[in-house]
Amino acid sequence: MDRHDELDIGAGGGAQTTARTSVELLQFLDKSVTAAQRALSKTTDEHLMTTWRLRFKDRVLSEQPRHIMIADGVFSHLAHHRGQLTVYLRLNNVPVPAIYGATADEGH
Repeated sequence: MDRHDELDIGAGGGAQTTARTSVELLQFLDKSVTAAQRALSKTTDEHLMTTWRLRFKDRVLSEQPRHIMIADGVFSHLAHHRGQLTVYLRLNNVPVPAIYGATADEGH
């Protein structure tokens, strides 16, 4: 279970992984998803109610219970990037795949 109470994105020195190929990128994604699933499976309701902070140096950007940060910072953020991807695909005349059923593009 991750016991870090905050992430300071202004501290520098964070681990950066650079994928040289799409295969490496997918391997990194799979490894990260597995680690997240493992961490979530070991947590408790009490731990998810404790406060977690996102900081930039001395400035607190967000401070909320962990369960809110997971919902907003992970799941909602993924939806945001999915939206960006659909715009990119449309701008490049690439059919948008069905995400939650048929798309508005189907049948046109």
